[in-house]
Order: sequence, then C-alpha cells, then structure tokens
Amino acid sequence: MKNIISTDKAPAAIGPYSQAVEVNGLVFTSGVVPIDPATGELVTGPAEVQAERAFKSLKALLEAAGSSTANVIKTTVFISDMNDFGKINEVYAKYFEEPYPARSCVEVARLPKDVAIEIEAVATK
Repeated sequence: MKNIISTDKAPAAIGPYSQAVEVNGLVFTSGVVPIDPATGELVTGPAEVQAERAFKSLKALLEAAGSSTANVIKTTVFISDMNDFGKINEVYAKYFEEPYPARSCVEVARLPKDVAIEIEAVATK
C-alpha cells in the first residue's frame, strides 16, 4: 500500500503529483524547488540561496513522512549550471552527514520556474 505524504512546510505540488509517497517503508520525494512554502513565492538569488531553501523544504518533507535526512539513501540533484556545483555542494554538506547517501548530480537545460536547483530523495522510514 502507498501512503501519500503532504506538508505545508514544503512547496505544494505545482502539477498532478504528490509531494512524497511512502511504499513498503521507503519514502520517495518529488523534486523540491526553492519555493518558500509560507508565501508560495519563488526564492531567487544565487544558487546557494536557492539550494538552502530547497534543502530546508526537503528536510521538512522527509520529517513529515516520519523520516529524516539521516535516513536518505539516494538523492538526485538537478542544477541549471554546473558552475554552481561547488556552492550547491557546500549547502548539501550541511544537510547530510557521513555516510553520505548515494547521489547523482545532473546539469539540465531548464528546471520548473527557471530555478537553479531541484532535488529529490529516496529514504527509509
């Protein structure tokens, strides 16, 4: 059985999808972009500022699922400019500790709302 995870501490879905889904003790998040969930406004500015907002929302979403960043086993980070990799990595390191989750980081041509970063995760409960 799958459980739908939802919280007002992370951006609401901007399409026909769930913020996160739990199946058999695994939590799968949708991509999280830098939108302030309190205002619904896009967080603009340098990549590291956008990353901080996205990771903060991802953390809240995981907690709403009864998990945490410590339980993340895999992340996928989508960035619009690989030149921002180092800055985003610094923010990433504030949210995850060793042993770090497996990760893919991919530069893409464009992200929803033209943001600099989108992150998704798979975690255990």
